[in-house]
Amino acid sequence: MSRLTELLRQARKADKQLGDDLEKEFAALMKRRTFGLVFERHQPEAVELPGRAVRRGDKVRVLPPRGEVKQGDQRLWRVERIERVDGGRIAHLLELDAEEPENQAVIVDDLVVVAEFNDRIYPGLVETGRVERGGDKPFHTVINAENYHALEMLTYTHRGKVDAIYIDPPYNTGAKDWKYNNNYVEGDDDYRHSKWLAFMERRLEVARELLNPEDSVLIITIDEKEYLRLGMLLEQTFPEAHIQMVSSVINPKGTARTTHLSRTDEFIFFVFVGRFSIPSIADGSGPSEIRWRYLRRTDVESRRGTSKGGKAQFYPIYVNDETGLIDTIGEPLPHGLDRRSIQDRDGCTTVFPIREEDGMEMNWGLTGPSLRSALDQGFVRSSRTESDLQPFVFQYLSAPNIKKVASGELEVAGTRPDGSKIVLLPQGKSSRPATAWRNASHDAGAYGTTMLRSLIPSRKFPFPKSLYAVEDALRLATLAKPAAVVLDFFSGSGTTAHAVMRLNRQDGGRRQCISVTNNEVSAEEQQALRKQGLRPGDADWEALGICDYVTKPRIRAAITGETPQGEPIKGDYKFTDEFPMADGFEENAAFFTLTYEAPLSVRHNRAFERIAPMLWTSAGSQGRIITDLGEDGWDVAQTYGVLENLDQAGDFVARVAEQESVKTAFIITDDDSAFQMVCRDLPSAVLPVRLYESYLQNFMLRGGR
Repeated sequence: MSRLTELLRQARKADKQLGDDLEKEFAALMKRRTFGLVFERHQPEAVELPGRAVRRGDKVRVLPPRGEVKQGDQRLWRVERIERVDGGRIAHLLELDAEEPENQAVIVDDLVVVAEFNDRIYPGLVETGRVERGGDKPFHTVINAENYHALEMLTYTHRGKVDAIYIDPPYNTGAKDWKYNNNYVEGDDDYRHSKWLAFMERRLEVARELLNPEDSVLIITIDEKEYLRLGMLLEQTFPEAHIQMVSSVINPKGTARTTHLSRTDEFIFFVFVGRFSIPSIADGSGPSEIRWRYLRRTDVESRRGTSKGGKAQFYPIYVNDETGLIDTIGEPLPHGLDRRSIQDRDGCTTVFPIREEDGMEMNWGLTGPSLRSALDQGFVRSSRTESDLQPFVFQYLSAPNIKKVASGELEVAGTRPDGSKIVLLPQGKSSRPATAWRNASHDAGAYGTTMLRSLIPSRKFPFPKSLYAVEDALRLATLAKPAAVVLDFFSGSGTTAHAVMRLNRQDGGRRQCISVTNNEVSAEEQQALRKQGLRPGDADWEALGICDYVTKPRIRAAITGETPQGEPIKGDYKFTDEFPMADGFEENAAFFTLTYEAPLSVRHNRAFERIAPMLWTSAGSQGRIITDLGEDGWDVAQTYGVLENLDQAGDFVARVAEQESVKTAFIITDDDSAFQMVCRDLPSAVLPVRLYESYLQNFMLRGGR
């Protein structure tokens, strides 16, 4: 009998109920942790929600007076009631967690709502912008939110759907790099490591629910401050996974944090879930053909007449009707000259860059002389289509790859009947990546900080990752999954989404990235802003937050190829795929802010506008978002449909059956029999989801954890 068991026996003698309760907690603790990492798990964690309107029943803090730099009253209060006085709103508060609670009345504008992590939340999303250059590709999404609450939201939309998670969490250096309960964790905090572990464990446990249990990977970067504790935490959180750690050089010159060794590397944990395995660099199946680009631009920013597309890149291409080969390349048309005024050539079909879906005049991806040069070398090919607007499609080998052919890095294996060359990646030895990475492309200074400065000049973010380091890690995770869903819930400057776009461009993939970051302002900036009388939630404060000031502008710049000032981005991408950064990417992105809804409003269908983006993300983040069901009470978009008016169920089901791309149908009803009736009529390939029962139940069950 252990000493603790004896003490429990004595406690039971003195107070049976107390002894039983202690034994129950002890048994649960022993079951959860028989051996391993020991730390305090019950420290409360809470987050302030400055954008959330104060309601009766909310937990709140009283804000310090405007202009005050010192931290204000950290006590929690409950809003008992709100009354209007002289046109203003006064909240009557009751102190929480106090033996003798106080009461006070405070102007509502001087309160901030607080959510503790055992509180139930009912999330929604409000769109704050988007950029579209990727046609029908899925959208990358950026969510401005406290990441624990965003993870909770994703349990409804993406449970078991995420193929890869890449996160770069705070390293707990003691240099005000993260907060716990609204306070920066200083280096001399005795509970610094315990707080960090509790902070990470809560998020990793929810992240585990999001990963595909059959085949997925979690990637976490860390340095020497917490790598030992993180390793043990991962073993305890993912007991069935296979875990390995990589050492990656990110600063070849080294950083001397102490009087001892100069630090050049950091560590990357790979947590392999289910049957996931890292593929060999070359699988022995032989060389693979290099990807050729489509000649016609697709994004709206590259339409005819825009500076983005170039003034010399709207011209006719004449294709021989008998051979299907390019006969002549015409001269560029001045903007404003009707293309139909250009005469056709005998025996040829005249082809302009026209978008099939809407007839928009675009630009070709090369000028006429560049296209002629590539054609003469055998690096252009054409193919017939059934489209009247675009009767031929052209593809070409990019200039960097043509250089690689000349240098021997790429192999020419022959010539097709149309005269174009077959270009292959040479076969290499079959090998698996090693656990020590020393790549010049992983230099965080050159390809993190400096690159970010090119994308969003004059805007700073501390220690961004090298784009190519993140790209290489995610390539291993998604090489066999060109349509993978990637999540980063510590997204910071948005490097993960940027890397996913690069991977898509390299293999024609349709991967999508979900980026979660808050709109925190740095410690130094906060003090200056408070002196100006500003608070979190004020427009001038929020404009300088990470999400609005860095993440969203960086992703927009990467896609469009332009800085926030509208200038072409200077410089070229390097390594695996070399091209001008000003070219941007054929990708889509949508930006959202997390909201906190009242469950009664959700149940009565008064929050549909905020729930709607969640339905869209759950259905794959493609096409348009259904935000209004109109007079008919139903609508069907690219991948999903929503039905509210069950009297129109027949028309709704018929439309769903017509669109093979629709995979999910959301039915708004409290009547289970009516829901089942609609389910019976839906195509078998369509997943029916009942609203708002599924939503409310998901977050009801999660509350109190």
